[in-house]
Amino acid sequence: MKAACFQTIQDVRVLDVPDAEIVAPQDVVVRVQMAGLCGSDLHAFFGRESGLDVGTVMGHEFVGVVVAVGADVKSLCVDDRVCAPFTTNCGRCFYCDRGVTARCVAGQLFGWRQAGEGLHGGQSEFVRVPLADSTLMRIPDAIQWETALLLGDNLSTGFFAADMIGITSDGVYAVVGCGTVGLLAIQSAMQLGAHRVFAIDPDASRRAIAEELGATVFADPVQASAAIKDVTDGRGADGVMELVGLPAAQQTAYELIRPGGTMSVIGCHCTPNFAFSPAQAYDKNLTYRTGRCPARHYMSKLLPRLLSESIDLSWCITHRFPIGQAEKAYDVFANRKDGCIKAAITF
Repeated sequence: MKAACFQTIQDVRVLDVPDAEIVAPQDVVVRVQMAGLCGSDLHAFFGRESGLDVGTVMGHEFVGVVVAVGADVKSLCVDDRVCAPFTTNCGRCFYCDRGVTARCVAGQLFGWRQAGEGLHGGQSEFVRVPLADSTLMRIPDAIQWETALLLGDNLSTGFFAADMIGITSDGVYAVVGCGTVGLLAIQSAMQLGAHRVFAIDPDASRRAIAEELGATVFADPVQASAAIKDVTDGRGADGVMELVGLPAAQQTAYELIRPGGTMSVIGCHCTPNFAFSPAQAYDKNLTYRTGRCPARHYMSKLLPRLLSESIDLSWCITHRFPIGQAEKAYDVFANRKDGCIKAAITF
């Protein structure tokens, strides 16, 4: 099968690799219909996270059709349309029972292998899914592939970001970073009742979408801070969602937030230290919330919304590439070429 495989920093290649197959009785094999490129993929691509095995099939966002089922799989059948979260989960451990599916004791991240251990990802024609009964979600025919792909990561993560800051109708909120997840966090905040959301991003095309979603947009964090203080009697934002994962963004989020505010940090930070000190957090009575989104938990919460409400996600995936052009897909997405917001690989 053809797959987008990690080689080294800024080098992902399309290779022919052995077909995915059933390994354990709880596995299924999915024929991939569409796979997403995510900002988290870029941590390995740019070398911000090290240790990924050469030859690892990339990607933790995928949707497709079940083509093989292990002997112990109970709830899935061949030909089922399915969506995957970015981690597997058992559905019954301490963490799964509490909705923290991303910290399942048996969970693994798709597209991450070190020293020969771990899972290949979904940027391939077929993918093996362990713990399939509790990991995969069947997708109704009414849900398009593009929407299901977003449900498995970006939409769930954006909603998680907004959910963690405790949206109220009279609150003032800020979003730092308007990639796909940041934009979906804006949309989720509005759906949860927010009326005033400020968004910061240097990219004009992303700011334009944020504005269409209802945010007040800025390229300059200093100007954004002044505008927020102007509408809050100098206090700052009640909540800030930081979706970049770099020290400058973390510092910006700290400067925007009021004393007693909540910071929701979804950006995956790879640096060893915070951009602000414990004393600074203490001086602001800061609530700092972060962590990997329990995507499978949020998928169950969000699917009924997608089926019952008119939620426009057509703006999210701006670029589609066949698997043979996965190398170009990484170049366009990683370097924000041609106004790319989100890229997907199709099969």
